Amino acid sequence: MSGAVTRPVPESELPARQAQRVLVAGSVVGVGLRRHLSLAAGECGLDGTARTVRDQVVVEVAGPPAALAEFVHRICTQAPRPARVSLVDVVELEGVTPLPGTGFRVLFDDVDPPMAAGPAGPSGTDLSGKQLSGSLADRGVCAACLRELFDPANRRYRYPFVSCRLCGPRQSLLDELSPDEMLAALGEGADGRANTALGGFALCAACTAEREDPADRRHHALAPGCPQCGPRLSWRAAQADRGDGRGWGDAGGGRLRAGDPTGDRWSDAGALAAAVETVAAGGVVAVKGPGGYQLVCDATAPRAVARLRSRTHRWTRPLTVLAPDLSVARAVADLGNTEVNLLVSPSRPVVLARLRRSRLPIAAGVSAGSDHVGLALPATPLQALLVHDLDRPLVVAGAHPAEEPVVVDDADAPARLAGLADGFLGHDLPVRTRTRDSVHWVVRGRPGALRRGRGLVPGSVPLPVSPRQPVLAVGAQLSHTHTLAGDSRAYVSEQVGDLTSPAKLDAFEHELARLVPLVGGTPATVAHDLHPGYLASQYARRWPADRRIAVQHHHAHVAACAAEHGVTGTFLGVAYDGPGLGDDGTLWGGEILVADLRGYHRAGRFGRAPLPGGELAARSPIRTALGYLLAGERLGGAPIDPDLIGARTERLSARELETVRRMVTGGVNSPPASSAARLVDAVAGLLGLREDAAYEGEAATVLETAARGRREEELPWRIVTAGEVRVYDPAVTLAAVLSGMADGVSVGRLAAAFHATLVAVTVALCVDAGREVGVRTVCLAGSAFTNRLLLEGVVDALDREGFEVFVPEQVPTHDGGVSYGQAAVAAARMADG
Repeated sequence: MSGAVTRPVPESELPARQAQRVLVAGSVVGVGLRRHLSLAAGECGLDGTARTVRDQVVVEVAGPPAALAEFVHRICTQAPRPARVSLVDVVELEGVTPLPGTGFRVLFDDVDPPMAAGPAGPSGTDLSGKQLSGSLADRGVCAACLRELFDPANRRYRYPFVSCRLCGPRQSLLDELSPDEMLAALGEGADGRANTALGGFALCAACTAEREDPADRRHHALAPGCPQCGPRLSWRAAQADRGDGRGWGDAGGGRLRAGDPTGDRWSDAGALAAAVETVAAGGVVAVKGPGGYQLVCDATAPRAVARLRSRTHRWTRPLTVLAPDLSVARAVADLGNTEVNLLVSPSRPVVLARLRRSRLPIAAGVSAGSDHVGLALPATPLQALLVHDLDRPLVVAGAHPAEEPVVVDDADAPARLAGLADGFLGHDLPVRTRTRDSVHWVVRGRPGALRRGRGLVPGSVPLPVSPRQPVLAVGAQLSHTHTLAGDSRAYVSEQVGDLTSPAKLDAFEHELARLVPLVGGTPATVAHDLHPGYLASQYARRWPADRRIAVQHHHAHVAACAAEHGVTGTFLGVAYDGPGLGDDGTLWGGEILVADLRGYHRAGRFGRAPLPGGELAARSPIRTALGYLLAGERLGGAPIDPDLIGARTERLSARELETVRRMVTGGVNSPPASSAARLVDAVAGLLGLREDAAYEGEAATVLETAARGRREEELPWRIVTAGEVRVYDPAVTLAAVLSGMADGVSVGRLAAAFHATLVAVTVALCVDAGREVGVRTVCLAGSAFTNRLLLEGVVDALDREGFEVFVPEQVPTHDGGVSYGQAAVAAARMADG
């Protein structure tokens, strides 16, 4: 009990007294809010109780009116991080009220008040039960724990697992639990730790006392622990053969001592020191985090960065930099207030920011030619210790073999990561759930999620239309996520990468089993992509045909943007993306849709061109360009001058050129597509920026970098009408690119002019479609809009034309947001019967 008064006060001594019921909603469960309320009520001299009811906190409180007003003011303005208060509703109470002199108590016997029954699941499950969205997400180490971590007088000094009620791992410690078990794990019931990965760690007397003290910030914390009773670090040196044919030490490849002869059990200090020594010498260390292993090396050492890239075959993807503090982060990149707020937020995401011109103090190889870099601050005490002891920024990358999920098991790590790491800094706390860093960016001052991971998952995203039954949306193939929807909330899963392997399918099914309890029952309906070859679509066939809802890929993209912004009426959807199967059997991807959440019709598109090699075209921009030049859709314009084509393709062998020519003209493994993303790749290929790409989107990234900082007039462009649809003919623009190259125009100028052309084309298509149907709302989505230059240009231009423009913020604009869009469409169609 906190804030109790020892003697009842006589009624005659009391000032005027009122009683209120205060409902507090938002992300308020399991975030230390009730402890804060208890302390605030005691300071204000109030009596009452606070308890959790469903996903809200209900306070019944009584005292002088001025004290009540101060109490409510503190709720609204002083909620502790990471609590987020979105609603405070005050109702005056009459009759039985908290009695004077009884003090203020926090109640942990959560109850559900009588309410209307929610929609029933397939087994009659009531979906009106507890929702836990924000409470289960892992949280970055808080300031108070960091002070303890580096305080020599504190008993948790340099303890790598320090945490409290406000921070630390959560979902990564939990198995497949019911909502009640999840609440118990978060301290809302007795013995909550027993069903988590911490079940094998019995608290010592000191930690038990802290957890039971309502005035302590570890009151009902999930993972208090200390060096006496908590998890411990371990160190294992890699075998001599590291897979790259050379030693890792910059000075001759020296070796560290191998550890004790009986195994890999070290003291925390010894294990950490071994890892620090390895990184300082230029090595790569696999470090076990809350959601699995990560590869770590010195971000200031070019050889170390090159070594990590060589071993992982991540030749060109930008790497994440872990900065020791904000001052170093600001030295690496240009950060505004929004970027800083994201970096220090409880979710501790990676923030994509523009590099400073000096690129100091990191090695140039970290960004691999991009003008942006992913930045993060320490999310765990172990990361804080590493960057503190090394006193330099580090590169952090997911530790997994190609096309496989992140490694989480200690026993498997040396074998599965053989050749990647020079040592393994592990610990004995099991990881129940893989989690990766969330990734954010800031566009026009607004934060947006590029990957939903640790700190966001399993948080919910609102649905504007509630499904009548639980819905599973299985997503697409690339950047795969799935979404479970029930009531008015959608839970978007961790992004597992491309769903192209059995291991990734297993990871998808495991994560699905964990999220099912949050919607109250097994999904009755499944939403899926039109493409029958996707593993996710094949998984959906386990449901009966009358329980499956097919959603066109690009409709799902723009519906995701509309749904998160609460747009339920008709809107213009601009989907600039990679290829996705359209309802006419061709591949789409450069689309202007007149849509709502239930359906759409196609109002505009990009001209089609064959993609040599199908999906492999994304890895060969120059071949994609040949598809446009040699066999692009003929829309009545003048053909491209063969001499211009010949001048650009002279570097290709006659055999390769003839092979591609036969493929695209004969329709051999060259499906036609209207994809905006592939058109961008084609221009990057023609300009010589990337003739071959290591990953989908690389060519577009390099093209954006080449264009940045330049203002150019658009190239020639042309829009025609074909079959009642307005069509952008890219042949005119591509001919201008080739002509500009022949005239010696710089690559940067042509890249900028092409971006300006796409902006102008988009505005023209939207103006035509908007005028025809009387719609002034536009929702943008698709992987091409991960190009900041294109996105900002389109938004600004549409703003000037008087459109209301929405862009994805809570879910990714690329295929990681497709499953949420599928769920929104399915829910809307179910509402229509």
